[in-house]
Amino acid sequence: MNRRIVVIGDVVLDVVVRPLTDVAPTSDTPARVRVGRGGAGANLAVALRAAVGTAHEVTFVGVGADDAAARIVRTDLDAAGVRTHIATVPGATGVVVSLVAPSGERAMMTERGVNSQLDFTHVARMFDDPLGHLHVSGYIALDDHTRALMPRLIAAAHGAGATSSIDVCSVGPLRRVGPAAFREVARAATMLFANEEEALTLSGEGDVETALAALARDWREVVVTRGPRGALARRGHEIATATARADHVVDTTGAGDSATGTYLAHRLTGADLATSLGHAMDAAARVVRGLGSRG
Repeated sequence: MNRRIVVIGDVVLDVVVRPLTDVAPTSDTPARVRVGRGGAGANLAVALRAAVGTAHEVTFVGVGADDAAARIVRTDLDAAGVRTHIATVPGATGVVVSLVAPSGERAMMTERGVNSQLDFTHVARMFDDPLGHLHVSGYIALDDHTRALMPRLIAAAHGAGATSSIDVCSVGPLRRVGPAAFREVARAATMLFANEEEALTLSGEGDVETALAALARDWREVVVTRGPRGALARRGHEIATATARADHVVDTTGAGDSATGTYLAHRLTGADLATSLGHAMDAAARVVRGLGSRG
Protein backbone atom coordinates (compact mmCIF):
# COMPACT_ATOMS: atom_id res chain seq x y z
CA MET A 1 0.00 0.00 0.00
CA ASN A 2 0.98 3.67 -0.30
CA ARG A 3 3.17 4.75 2.59
CA ARG A 4 1.37 8.00 3.45
CA ILE A 5 -1.03 8.07 6.42
CA VAL A 6 -3.14 11.12 7.32
CA VAL A 7 -4.80 11.63 10.71
CA ILE A 8 -7.49 14.31 10.99
CA GLY A 9 -8.38 15.36 14.51
CA ASP A 10 -8.57 18.03 17.18
CA VAL A 11 -5.81 20.44 18.13
CA VAL A 12 -6.07 20.41 21.92
CA LEU A 13 -4.01 21.39 24.94
CA ASP A 14 -4.32 18.85 27.77
CA VAL A 15 -4.32 19.96 31.42
CA VAL A 16 -4.28 16.81 33.56
CA VAL A 17 -4.90 17.20 37.30
CA ARG A 18 -4.62 14.48 39.93
CA PRO A 19 -5.55 15.77 43.43
CA LEU A 20 -3.33 14.36 46.18
CA THR A 21 -5.91 14.95 48.93
CA ASP A 22 -9.66 15.50 49.17
CA VAL A 23 -10.61 18.56 47.11
CA ALA A 24 -10.95 21.69 49.25
CA PRO A 25 -13.89 23.56 47.65
CA THR A 26 -12.85 27.05 48.76
CA SER A 27 -9.09 26.67 49.20
CA ASP A 28 -5.94 25.07 47.77
CA THR A 29 -5.72 21.35 47.09
CA PRO A 30 -2.28 19.77 46.60
CA ALA A 31 -2.16 18.09 43.21
CA ARG A 32 0.04 16.77 40.42
CA VAL A 33 -0.56 18.72 37.20
CA ARG A 34 0.70 18.07 33.68
CA VAL A 35 0.19 20.39 30.68
CA GLY A 36 0.94 19.34 27.11
CA ARG A 37 -0.25 18.17 23.73
CA GLY A 38 -3.62 16.44 23.76
CA GLY A 39 -6.44 15.56 21.41
CA ALA A 40 -7.48 12.03 20.46
CA GLY A 41 -6.22 12.37 16.89
CA ALA A 42 -2.88 13.90 17.87
CA ASN A 43 -2.28 11.30 20.58
CA LEU A 44 -3.11 8.58 18.07
CA ALA A 45 -0.79 10.09 15.44
CA VAL A 46 2.14 10.05 17.88
CA ALA A 47 1.49 6.40 18.81
CA LEU A 48 1.12 5.52 15.14
CA ARG A 49 4.38 7.29 14.27
CA ALA A 50 6.24 5.46 17.05
CA ALA A 51 4.90 2.03 16.10
CA VAL A 52 5.09 2.30 12.32
CA GLY A 53 8.78 3.25 12.29
CA THR A 54 10.16 4.45 8.98
CA ALA A 55 7.73 2.39 6.92
CA HIS A 56 5.17 5.18 6.55
CA GLU A 57 4.88 8.96 6.60
CA VAL A 58 2.37 10.24 9.19
CA THR A 59 0.70 13.65 8.87
CA PHE A 60 -1.69 15.22 11.39
CA VAL A 61 -4.30 17.69 10.11
CA GLY A 62 -6.42 20.07 12.17
CA VAL A 63 -7.15 23.68 13.04
CA GLY A 64 -5.78 25.82 15.85
CA ALA A 65 -5.63 29.46 16.83
CA ASP A 66 -2.62 31.77 16.87
CA ASP A 67 -1.89 31.09 20.52
CA ALA A 68 0.48 29.27 22.88
CA ALA A 69 -1.72 26.16 23.04
CA ALA A 70 -1.49 25.55 19.28
CA ARG A 71 2.25 26.19 19.31
CA ILE A 72 2.73 23.60 22.05
CA VAL A 73 0.76 21.02 20.06
CA ARG A 74 2.62 21.73 16.83
CA THR A 75 6.06 21.65 18.51
CA ASP A 76 5.29 18.39 20.30
CA LEU A 77 4.06 16.68 17.12
CA ASP A 78 7.12 17.86 15.20
CA ALA A 79 9.38 16.48 17.92
CA ALA A 80 7.59 13.13 17.71
CA GLY A 81 8.24 12.90 13.97
CA VAL A 82 4.65 13.61 12.94
CA ARG A 83 4.26 16.04 10.05
CA THR A 84 1.70 18.77 10.74
CA HIS A 85 -0.80 20.59 8.55
CA ILE A 86 -2.52 22.79 11.15
CA ALA A 87 -4.50 25.70 9.76
CA THR A 88 -4.58 28.89 11.85
CA VAL A 89 -7.99 30.52 12.34
CA PRO A 90 -9.26 33.29 14.63
CA GLY A 91 -10.32 32.25 18.14
CA ALA A 92 -8.92 30.00 20.85
CA THR A 93 -7.33 26.56 20.53
CA GLY A 94 -9.21 23.75 22.24
CA VAL A 95 -8.42 22.82 25.85
CA VAL A 96 -9.33 19.74 27.87
CA VAL A 97 -8.96 19.67 31.67
CA SER A 98 -8.91 16.10 32.98
CA LEU A 99 -9.55 15.47 36.67
CA VAL A 100 -7.99 12.10 37.52
CA ALA A 101 -9.41 9.90 40.30
CA PRO A 102 -7.28 7.61 42.52
CA SER A 103 -8.39 4.69 40.30
CA GLY A 104 -6.82 6.37 37.27
CA GLU A 105 -10.17 7.07 35.59
CA ARG A 106 -10.84 10.68 34.72
CA ALA A 107 -13.58 13.22 34.10
CA MET A 108 -12.93 15.64 31.24
CA MET A 109 -14.00 19.26 30.96
CA THR A 110 -13.73 20.28 27.32
CA GLU A 111 -13.60 23.52 25.36
CA ARG A 112 -13.43 22.55 21.67
CA GLY A 113 -12.46 26.06 20.65
CA VAL A 114 -11.70 26.48 16.95
CA ASN A 115 -11.80 22.73 16.26
CA SER A 116 -15.45 23.29 15.32
CA GLN A 117 -14.24 25.46 12.42
CA LEU A 118 -12.59 22.60 10.53
CA ASP A 119 -13.81 22.46 6.93
CA PHE A 120 -12.84 20.66 3.75
CA THR A 121 -10.61 23.50 2.53
CA HIS A 122 -8.27 22.79 5.47
CA VAL A 123 -7.96 19.16 4.38
CA ALA A 124 -8.37 19.08 0.59
CA ARG A 125 -4.68 19.15 -0.35
CA MET A 126 -4.12 15.91 1.61
CA PHE A 127 -5.95 14.07 -1.18
CA ASP A 128 -3.94 15.56 -4.06
CA ASP A 129 -1.29 12.82 -3.82
CA PRO A 130 -1.67 9.03 -3.42
CA LEU A 131 -2.77 8.08 0.08
CA GLY A 132 -2.47 4.82 1.98
CA HIS A 133 -4.80 5.36 4.94
CA LEU A 134 -6.95 8.08 6.49
CA HIS A 135 -7.91 8.09 10.16
CA VAL A 136 -10.55 10.58 11.33
CA SER A 137 -11.28 11.40 14.96
CA GLY A 138 -14.86 10.65 15.95
CA TYR A 139 -15.13 14.09 17.53
CA ILE A 140 -15.66 15.43 14.01
CA ALA A 141 -18.81 13.27 13.74
CA LEU A 142 -19.88 14.21 17.27
CA ASP A 143 -19.68 17.98 16.67
CA ASP A 144 -22.80 19.48 15.07
CA HIS A 145 -20.64 21.95 13.13
CA THR A 146 -18.41 19.34 11.47
CA ARG A 147 -20.54 16.17 11.29
CA ALA A 148 -21.45 16.63 7.63
CA LEU A 149 -17.73 16.72 6.80
CA MET A 150 -17.18 13.10 7.85
CA PRO A 151 -18.64 11.24 4.83
CA ARG A 152 -16.93 13.69 2.48
CA LEU A 153 -13.55 12.94 4.07
CA ILE A 154 -14.07 9.19 3.89
CA ALA A 155 -15.22 9.39 0.26
CA ALA A 156 -12.18 11.50 -0.66
CA ALA A 157 -9.86 8.95 0.98
CA HIS A 158 -11.45 6.03 -0.83
CA GLY A 159 -11.32 8.02 -4.07
CA ALA A 160 -7.55 8.41 -3.52
CA GLY A 161 -7.24 4.63 -3.15
CA ALA A 162 -6.89 4.62 0.64
CA THR A 163 -8.49 2.66 3.45
CA SER A 164 -10.04 4.58 6.34
CA SER A 165 -10.78 4.38 10.04
CA ILE A 166 -12.68 6.27 12.73
CA ASP A 167 -12.74 6.05 16.51
CA VAL A 168 -15.91 6.91 18.44
CA CYS A 169 -13.96 8.94 21.04
CA SER A 170 -16.56 9.81 23.70
CA VAL A 171 -19.78 8.20 24.91
CA GLY A 172 -21.40 11.37 26.33
CA PRO A 173 -21.50 13.25 23.01
CA LEU A 174 -22.45 9.99 21.25
CA ARG A 175 -25.55 9.71 23.42
CA ARG A 176 -26.41 13.37 22.77
CA VAL A 177 -25.97 13.07 19.00
CA GLY A 178 -27.55 9.62 18.87
CA PRO A 179 -26.09 6.35 17.52
CA ALA A 180 -28.11 6.56 14.30
CA ALA A 181 -26.65 9.95 13.36
CA PHE A 182 -23.13 8.76 14.07
CA ARG A 183 -23.56 5.56 12.06
CA GLU A 184 -25.04 7.48 9.15
CA VAL A 185 -21.95 9.64 8.62
CA ALA A 186 -19.29 7.09 9.65
CA ARG A 187 -20.48 3.73 8.29
CA ALA A 188 -18.49 4.03 5.04
CA ALA A 189 -15.19 3.86 6.95
CA THR A 190 -13.17 0.67 6.62
CA MET A 191 -12.42 0.31 10.35
CA LEU A 192 -14.12 1.33 13.60
CA PHE A 193 -12.52 1.75 17.01
CA ALA A 194 -14.57 2.07 20.22
CA ASN A 195 -14.28 1.38 23.91
CA GLU A 196 -16.78 -1.00 25.47
CA GLU A 197 -19.23 1.65 26.65
CA GLU A 198 -19.18 3.33 23.24
CA ALA A 199 -19.64 0.00 21.45
CA LEU A 200 -22.67 -0.91 23.56
CA THR A 201 -24.22 2.51 22.99
CA LEU A 202 -23.52 2.57 19.26
CA SER A 203 -24.82 -0.96 18.68
CA GLY A 204 -27.73 -0.86 21.13
CA GLU A 205 -26.67 -4.28 22.43
CA GLY A 206 -26.28 -5.39 26.04
CA ASP A 207 -22.99 -7.31 25.91
CA VAL A 208 -19.69 -6.70 24.20
CA GLU A 209 -19.57 -9.87 22.07
CA THR A 210 -23.01 -9.19 20.58
CA ALA A 211 -22.08 -5.53 20.10
CA LEU A 212 -18.92 -6.53 18.25
CA ALA A 213 -20.91 -8.77 15.92
CA ALA A 214 -23.51 -6.05 15.30
CA LEU A 215 -20.90 -3.39 14.52
CA ALA A 216 -19.06 -5.80 12.19
CA ARG A 217 -22.12 -5.76 9.94
CA ASP A 218 -21.48 -2.07 9.19
CA TRP A 219 -17.67 -1.91 9.35
CA ARG A 220 -15.19 -4.27 7.74
CA GLU A 221 -12.98 -4.32 10.85
CA VAL A 222 -13.95 -3.43 14.43
CA VAL A 223 -11.80 -3.06 17.56
CA VAL A 224 -13.32 -2.71 21.03
CA THR A 225 -11.10 -1.85 24.01
CA ARG A 226 -12.27 -2.85 27.50
CA GLY A 227 -9.84 -1.19 29.92
CA PRO A 228 -8.65 -3.74 32.49
CA ARG A 229 -10.48 -6.50 30.58
CA GLY A 230 -8.31 -6.12 27.48
CA ALA A 231 -9.66 -5.80 23.94
CA LEU A 232 -11.38 -7.60 21.07
CA ALA A 233 -11.07 -7.27 17.31
CA ARG A 234 -13.15 -8.68 14.48
CA ARG A 235 -12.72 -8.79 10.71
CA GLY A 236 -15.31 -10.89 8.92
CA HIS A 237 -15.49 -14.18 10.81
CA GLU A 238 -12.03 -13.75 12.33
CA ILE A 239 -12.05 -12.71 16.00
CA ALA A 240 -9.05 -11.96 18.22
CA THR A 241 -8.83 -11.13 21.91
CA ALA A 242 -6.07 -9.77 24.13
CA THR A 243 -5.71 -9.32 27.86
CA ALA A 244 -4.75 -6.02 29.47
CA ARG A 245 -1.05 -5.75 30.27
CA ALA A 246 -1.07 -2.93 32.86
CA ASP A 247 0.19 -3.88 36.33
CA HIS A 248 -0.23 -0.36 37.75
CA VAL A 249 -2.62 2.42 36.70
CA VAL A 250 -1.91 6.08 37.49
CA ASP A 251 -3.95 7.77 34.74
CA THR A 252 -5.92 6.37 31.79
CA THR A 253 -5.65 9.61 29.76
CA GLY A 254 -4.53 8.77 26.23
CA ALA A 255 -4.40 4.99 26.75
CA GLY A 256 -7.16 4.29 24.23
CA ASP A 257 -5.59 6.65 21.66
CA SER A 258 -2.23 4.93 22.08
CA ALA A 259 -3.80 1.49 21.72
CA THR A 260 -5.68 2.56 18.57
CA GLY A 261 -2.64 4.13 16.93
CA THR A 262 -0.45 1.15 17.73
CA TYR A 263 -3.01 -1.38 16.49
CA LEU A 264 -3.48 0.61 13.29
CA ALA A 265 0.27 0.82 12.71
CA HIS A 266 0.73 -2.93 12.95
CA ARG A 267 -2.28 -3.69 10.76
CA LEU A 268 -1.06 -1.27 8.09
CA THR A 269 2.35 -2.96 8.08
CA GLY A 270 0.87 -6.43 7.63
CA ALA A 271 0.41 -7.89 11.11
CA ASP A 272 -2.64 -10.04 11.88
CA LEU A 273 -5.43 -9.11 14.29
CA ALA A 274 -4.06 -10.95 17.34
CA THR A 275 -0.51 -9.64 16.96
CA SER A 276 -1.71 -6.08 16.43
CA LEU A 277 -4.04 -6.29 19.42
CA GLY A 278 -1.22 -7.54 21.67
CA HIS A 279 1.01 -4.63 20.68
CA ALA A 280 -1.91 -2.26 21.34
CA MET A 281 -2.32 -3.58 24.89
CA ASP A 282 1.43 -3.18 25.52
CA ALA A 283 1.24 0.44 24.37
CA ALA A 284 -1.76 1.21 26.58
CA ALA A 285 0.01 -0.34 29.58
CA ARG A 286 2.97 2.02 29.11
CA VAL A 287 0.71 5.08 28.99
CA VAL A 288 -1.34 4.35 32.12
CA ARG A 289 1.79 4.09 34.30
CA GLY A 290 2.25 7.88 34.18
CA LEU A 291 0.23 11.07 34.47
CA GLY A 292 -0.93 12.55 31.17
CA SER A 293 -1.41 11.13 27.69
CA ARG A 294 2.28 10.35 27.18
CA GLY A 295 2.86 8.38 30.39
